[in-house]
Amino acid sequence: MATLSITQLKSGIDRSENQKRTLKALGLRMHKTVELNDTPQLRGMIAKVSHLVKVVEK
Repeated sequence: MATLSITQLKSGIDRSENQKRTLKALGLRMHKTVELNDTPQLRGMIAKVSHLVKVVEK
């Protein structure tokens, strides 16, 4: 299964509560990178916070 490297580049401060919860559910913090399996559910979460993160397919 493919994996995605997700890095948070922008702050979650002053964002909607849904976006804050999504960042927390992804396990992200500022400039921290996590590697997760590529699933449709994960893609949906990334779409919600796409303006705050950088995604690299591996």
